Amino acid sequence: MKKETTIYDIAKTLNISATTVSRGLQKHDTISLKTQKRIADTAKELGYRSNNFASNLRKQKTNTIGVMLHELHSSFISSVLAGIEKITAEANYDLIIGHSSESYKKEAANAHNFFHKRVDGLIAALAFDTEDMSHFDPFFDRNIPVVFFDRVEETSKGTKVIIDNEKAGYDATQHLIDQGCKRIAHITSNLKRNVYELRFEGFLNALKHNNIPFDDSMLFITELTKDMCMETMRKVINLSPLPDGIFATNDLIGAIAIQVLKENSLSVPKDIAIVGFNNDILSIITDPKLSTINYPGFELGEIAAKKLIAQLEGKEDASENQTIIIKSDLICRESSMRKKS
Repeated sequence: MKKETTIYDIAKTLNISATTVSRGLQKHDTISLKTQKRIADTAKELGYRSNNFASNLRKQKTNTIGVMLHELHSSFISSVLAGIEKITAEANYDLIIGHSSESYKKEAANAHNFFHKRVDGLIAALAFDTEDMSHFDPFFDRNIPVVFFDRVEETSKGTKVIIDNEKAGYDATQHLIDQGCKRIAHITSNLKRNVYELRFEGFLNALKHNNIPFDDSMLFITELTKDMCMETMRKVINLSPLPDGIFATNDLIGAIAIQVLKENSLSVPKDIAIVGFNNDILSIITDPKLSTINYPGFELGEIAAKKLIAQLEGKEDASENQTIIIKSDLICRESSMRKKS
């Protein structure tokens, strides 16, 4: 195995001091531009790799940010990550991505790994079954900034960036009611997770405000996988009487609902009107196109990253717990429009 090239090898080749090489590589203004170029050219020729990690550790900084994601396959998460990357790249931070696969155990292991990789800060969305938040305590104990987004524990430490999920759930359900729906099924996931709990709360409030009694046979709690959503929809179409509306907690469920209903000769929205959630790319390629709640993932990612960097730069206090609520909107498309505007 070829030995790693060091600044001493460059210094020996150029017959200058290692200190001069180090300063030249850092483009220090005490080193002439001509010498800087000689050093850079020789470093490239010898295959030198700068050890930024070791250098940053000496400064008690790694210029890396950990990002904890609960899943990787939705366009919403992709857009959040794009927003984070835009801001962190501008601030010269690298990202390390951790994927919990909706598992608390994997999330805790990722947090442990991030901590020992000495990330400067952490941006995280909680897994499906996370209840114990103690794996984040090492960060809080050392005042390492943590920003949670989307799936959060609202009473925990750290900054949270979310939408008003209760209002979004209310707006989606009210829209279905305005379209003449009176038997509305809600397909959602773990109600211990804030996003699903609050969307369900909005669903209930819309029913209550319109004097529509809640029927617990119309609530379906499932895992958000294709197979589980298909199984749930088979249960929905076996209801008697059938629902006339469905509020789905994400667009995958909404898209699968459209597919299953059409396969069973039911018309969308005439027989059953549907509203999804997130405004994923799926929502505009279904037939009919899916009404949904626009959850601006890119903006959310930008805001989460900006808050974290402000804390890293000392412009904001990392120990000050705060919640930022960003705007979301109902997008009405063909899947729910029983009444013509």
